[in-house]
Formats: sequence, structure tokens, C-alpha cells
Amino acid sequence: VRGLDQETRYWPLVRNVHSEGILMLSLADDFDQELQARAEEMMGQVLDYFDYVGVLTLEFFLKDNLLIVNEMAPRVHNSGHWSIDGAETSQFENHVRAICGLPLGGTSAVRQSLMFNWIGELPNPKALLSIPGLHWHDYGKAARPGRKIGHATLTADSRDQLIINANRVAPEAGGRFPGLLDQLPGFNS
Repeated sequence: VRGLDQETRYWPLVRNVHSEGILMLSLADDFDQELQARAEEMMGQVLDYFDYVGVLTLEFFLKDNLLIVNEMAPRVHNSGHWSIDGAETSQFENHVRAICGLPLGGTSAVRQSLMFNWIGELPNPKALLSIPGLHWHDYGKAARPGRKIGHATLTADSRDQLIINANRVAPEAGGRFPGLLDQLPGFNS
């Protein structure tokens, strides 16, 4: 995010899992600082080139420790929705701060965070809301196949607790989540 005064802040890199071209999971991950610094440098170059103000998202592929840009979104992005519950300041709040000339808020992760996208239909909230650290977000959209209609952010104080609770969420959310969760380091059940 960049403000009118050129102040720039960066959220931590996230690890995304897609299925059939749709973002299903986003993990605010602990990538090494060198990789984070390279991503920030690339983002800074894009922000400078466009003289950009607000939230801008770059989606990368990571291959052999090389960052390859896949997508640029000049807006808040679904892969950053975890920041609502897991960062000092969400991407939504910081976007408004930036374009209004207000001081930017911190972007550090305050808790371990994993976002589950609800695609096509909402799972039954009764079983999920009993899981500690689960934050429910219903977009109020009509259900239809392939449509993002909500998400949940799961937060925890430790990576171990996040993994335990994520493995509780996945089967309750149904569909492909148990298998997709296995694609995240350490999350296999």
C-alpha cells in the first residue's frame, strides 16, 4: 500500500492454493526475509512506475527461489482478505487511509492466519463457528457454482494450533478442502 505522501508498507507474502483456477486457500506464511525483500523491491518498482496510490497486489509464482509475476491487481485482493483478522491493519482500511491522505497503518501479521474461500455455497456455520479463531465473512451474494460468496479466516497464536484447527475446518467445509490443505507445508492430516 502506498499513500499520497509516498509512504509505502508491505504485508507479508502469502502462500495461495488454487483449484480449477479459483483461489481456495491463502496462508500468511513465514517466507525468508530475503524473498520478502525481493518481492518488496519488485512491488516498489511497479508502484513507482505507475505513480500508484492505494493497495496494489502482485501475485507471483515461486520457482527455484525465483519470483515470477503472474497477475497484478490495482485494488484490494482476495488473497489479502486474511488481513481483516490477522494483520495490524487490513488491506481495506489501509486503502482508504492511502487515498484519503491519512497515515498508513501497520501491515505486520499479528496472528497466524489461513483464509478459506467459500465457493459456490456457504458451508454450515454451526460446526465451523465452534472452532477457536474462526472468523466468518458472508458477502451476501447469491450462491452459484464457481462464485466466491464468502470466506473464513482462521487465526491462532501458534503455527501448531493453526494446523490443528485448519484440519478441523477442512472436513466441515466439505468439498476439496481436505486435499487442498495437504498442499500447504505441514498441514497434511
